[in-house]
Amino acid sequence: MTDQTFNKPAPDALDLLLSRRSGSAKSMTGPGPSAEELRKILSAGTRVPDHGKLAPWRFIIFEGEGRARMGELLAEAVGKSDPDPSPERIALERNRFLRAPVVIGVVSRVREGIPIPEWEQMMSAGASCMTMVIAAHSLGYVANWITEWGAYDPNVLSGLGLQQGERIAGYIYIGKAAAPLEERVRPDLDSLITRF
Repeated sequence: MTDQTFNKPAPDALDLLLSRRSGSAKSMTGPGPSAEELRKILSAGTRVPDHGKLAPWRFIIFEGEGRARMGELLAEAVGKSDPDPSPERIALERNRFLRAPVVIGVVSRVREGIPIPEWEQMMSAGASCMTMVIAAHSLGYVANWITEWGAYDPNVLSGLGLQQGERIAGYIYIGKAAAPLEERVRPDLDSLITRF
């Protein structure tokens, strides 16, 4: 007898996908995911298309004091690029990662010179980001996948220990919504479809 459960739809999976909305990192509060919930979210992030089984991504967790340390790294990087940053800008950067209880940095790790196209490796990292956003939503959290300037600044990337071929695919902010989420206008589906 064979197991046919793989042919059955996941209960309410489509409703989950159709109800997902980003929650602004500026409007998040705690509590964040527990250690067990965070592990589930991260595990979901590894169950994405991955041509060649390369695992072309890795994760940096910012929680607790790690969020404040990231704020210091951002403030220091601002000082290196701007000789006279305003106190408001420094305060903004010091508090940037304190907006949510947990932030996951998703690092895209592209291997060059192999048959697997670099574009596919980068898309796998993007799929990992989106899957973790959905996983957080499934557990009752709000999430926001953003990059902001700190994903591209060489001083920040160096401070995070990124190596050659690595980039930040996104920072996933996860928490509880401090205010009701608003639905935004979605694109007209028919205008996006052609048939061949």
